[in-house]
Amino acid sequence: MNFVTLNNGVKMPQLGFGVWQVENNQATTAVAKALEVGYTSIDTAMIYKNEEGVGKAIQESTVPRENLFITTKVWNSDQGYDNALKAFDESLARLGLEYVDLYLIHWPTPKFDQYVDTYKALEKLYHDDRVKAIGVCNFEIEHLERLLNECEVKPVLNQVECHPYLSQKELKDFCAKHDIFVEAWSPLEQGGEVLKDEVILKIAEAHSKSPAQVVLRWHLQNNTIVIPKSVTPARIEENFNVFDFELNADEMQQIHQLNRDRRRGSHPNDMHVR
Repeated sequence: MNFVTLNNGVKMPQLGFGVWQVENNQATTAVAKALEVGYTSIDTAMIYKNEEGVGKAIQESTVPRENLFITTKVWNSDQGYDNALKAFDESLARLGLEYVDLYLIHWPTPKFDQYVDTYKALEKLYHDDRVKAIGVCNFEIEHLERLLNECEVKPVLNQVECHPYLSQKELKDFCAKHDIFVEAWSPLEQGGEVLKDEVILKIAEAHSKSPAQVVLRWHLQNNTIVIPKSVTPARIEENFNVFDFELNADEMQQIHQLNRDRRRGSHPNDMHVR
């Protein structure tokens, strides 16, 4: 496993396991398999409605809690200072944990303009040692600039949609400048067209690896944190086995050039669901 050091000194696995769109009862089985394979970073959220299932897998695991890195998120309907603090307590109860390693704002929802107050609640949780680190999801540069100007604790990371068809170069450059990691959700474009791209297929053949492994390797070498999701045991294992090969500079460049600025999810400025 590769580890990255966040801007507050906390170490985080660069490869984690995501459970978006995983049913609560399935989450227990999937997370148990992921922990068995060797993942120690698990990413969930209130809105996924599977925190209980994730928590059950954690309780039943033989992996010591201090060796795990657990992330969850505050949803749009729980934004605002007091609401966010209450939502955190509820997530913690569902997970059955005494703390989480990383707590994130799920979307900025700029239309409602509550993300600064919400982030200040996360700062309180951080200062009270109830979370090891705090950050955001789906924040554009303008949203990050407000936090940097109006808040005290710098986000450790920004979790955004990122894959070879949406490389997020400008946002990544801004985050790198401010020592904020980028974490990729849908790193495999939700198993979409990118895994059938001729460039990816050719590189995969050259390394005797799957297209998914090549894309994950590209993310890792691009200093991006990744959280691929699967409920299929073989794929959970496959996605973990990406540390025994390396892409050369030419292969990295070929993948960089695939960018189309094409999203599978919503643009953050258009996401106002509560």
